[in-house]
Amino acid sequence: MRPNHTSDPTQIGFFLIPQFSMLSMSAAVEPLRIANRLSQRILYKWSFYSKDFLPVRASNDIEVAATRDMADTVGLDALIVVSGIEVKDHDDPTLSKWLRRLSRQSITLGSTSTGSLLLARAKLLNQSPCTIHWENIDSFKEEFPLLNITGELYEMDTHFMTCSGGLSGLDMMLQLITQQHGLQLAKDVAEQCIHPSIRDAHTHQRMATQTRLSIHHPALIKAIELMQSCTEDLMSQTQVASQSGLSLRQMERLFKHHFGLSPAQYYLDLRLNKARLLLQQTSLSTFAIATACGFNSTSYLAKRYRTKFLITPRQERTRDSLPTSTSQG
Repeated sequence: MRPNHTSDPTQIGFFLIPQFSMLSMSAAVEPLRIANRLSQRILYKWSFYSKDFLPVRASNDIEVAATRDMADTVGLDALIVVSGIEVKDHDDPTLSKWLRRLSRQSITLGSTSTGSLLLARAKLLNQSPCTIHWENIDSFKEEFPLLNITGELYEMDTHFMTCSGGLSGLDMMLQLITQQHGLQLAKDVAEQCIHPSIRDAHTHQRMATQTRLSIHHPALIKAIELMQSCTEDLMSQTQVASQSGLSLRQMERLFKHHFGLSPAQYYLDLRLNKARLLLQQTSLSTFAIATACGFNSTSYLAKRYRTKFLITPRQERTRDSLPTSTSQG
């Protein structure tokens, strides 16, 4: 978003998608409110949009009322799409058309969490780097292989501002406040939020592997990260061990000790979990998903999938609701 060189408040709209993340929305709105309070003047105004001007229910079952009709965009400086776990089912040509119109009017467009997917479907992210919640990065890349998807905490330029969800909206808005009103105000807002430091855009979305898995063996961490980065073009166990500085026997012992699994079993689980997310989050064919996850046939994927999850890939897609493990911030 461009710096605000006028005394007029910056007006930001939030378009709410059903089952949006309340945490993502609040993290983006609250710093604006606090900036107004601390500066003792109206630096920011915000409004809530929805389809047909109806209340929208968040993923925590709290409803938020729309405060502005889609036909009313006078004075709007930015529009942020706030989404959540069921975004893959939200295919709305009317919304896409509206977003493209706003873009042509030089209104900055943005998103929290999975909202980037809707901007991409509206063909609006072709020239700008973008990010999305870490749980959706693989499926986002599979659906839009030509986009510059960075996986950063947030991405901002004069046309687009996307963040990965959760509390990353707070950091993105603190960056906006810094650009428009100075670092000191942004620091004061962060302190009010009990946010000890303003995170840089390059901060990792996820905990470090050693923290997330409670392991501290450098070579084992390296082996896991190699497997995570090679789920399509698979590495052999010998290659993983060699590049991690381990012998095959050492690697076997480490995986058994920490996870109760062989390295091959751990690698297979990584790929099956990726396949599950792709089945839940995209409309890619089962063949494309099998290929993306390193399986040489759909039948082999189905066999392994059923063993682990007790259902077939086809059944995964036809279930009435997503498992709670896919919920994001």
